[in-house]
Amino acid sequence: QVQLAESGGGLVQAGGSLRLSCVASGFISGINFMAWYRQAPGKQRELVAGITTGGSTNYVDPVKGRFTISRDNAKNTVYLQMNSLKPEDTGVYYCNSRTSRGGLSWGQGTQVTVSS
Repeated sequence: QVQLAESGGGLVQAGGSLRLSCVASGFISGINFMAWYRQAPGKQRELVAGITTGGSTNYVDPVKGRFTISRDNAKNTVYLQMNSLKPEDTGVYYCNSRTSRGGLSWGQGTQVTVSS
């Protein structure tokens, strides 16, 4: 089983930046994809960005050009660099991992609040 721990959320003004981190532990050798999701108040959880073990990335359209997902395999860590933040980016951000056998794991979430 994989355990995920997020950090780096907080309160920031519109136009500011934050970097989220997600450290994976446990059975990490089976992970083939990691992603960041977010859930705004009253809305469903949505995929924000994902990255494969090979480094291929994908982003949801509203964050393209502002957010960057990356990974440090030596530290078992995935990052989400968020620039030019907007109030609509506010929400709880969750780290997610998927294994080659289809196993899913979630972190506890970290709150991001962007004030206007």
